[in-house]
Amino acid sequence: MAADDDEDEAGPPGLPPGTPFYMTPAGQAALAAELRRLWSEERPKVVEVVSWAAGLGDRSENADYQYGKRRLREIDRRVRFLRKRLERVQVVDPVAQTRRDQVFFGATVTYAREDDSEVMVTIVGVDEAESGAGRISWVSPVARALLGARIGDLVRLRRPQGTESIEVLAIRYPEA
Repeated sequence: MAADDDEDEAGPPGLPPGTPFYMTPAGQAALAAELRRLWSEERPKVVEVVSWAAGLGDRSENADYQYGKRRLREIDRRVRFLRKRLERVQVVDPVAQTRRDQVFFGATVTYAREDDSEVMVTIVGVDEAESGAGRISWVSPVARALLGARIGDLVRLRRPQGTESIEVLAIRYPEA
């Protein structure tokens, strides 16, 4: 087993191996679409370039061949990762959440910080997180602090700078 494959088996950051990979339906669809694109579109094009370049002769000084082989390895590594991830993913649809008065996976939460600034985040899967877009991983410190909270609750958020109290102002789930 290659070193890169060991990385694929690890759980989400900060959690032990074997921890489930929760993901929204949109996140799963995005990974599946990436896998299809890599396998059905990009990989065949690279294979064609490598085959053409190999037929030119001396492969040691052939940039198309060298780059193509390297790109092929990158694609194959990502395809392996995506297949393993999609095998283990547990799709959680926030639309189906019945307890909408509490913070669970998929919730969009508005909270107030100690400096009275308000922050809005959506709790999503590890592979879907994008802090600039307000999507945070369910294993992040903020999400861990918020999970299970209700509107009006004060929760303690541990940060490198110290502990901060944040207040849950609103909880929203997508509608069907």
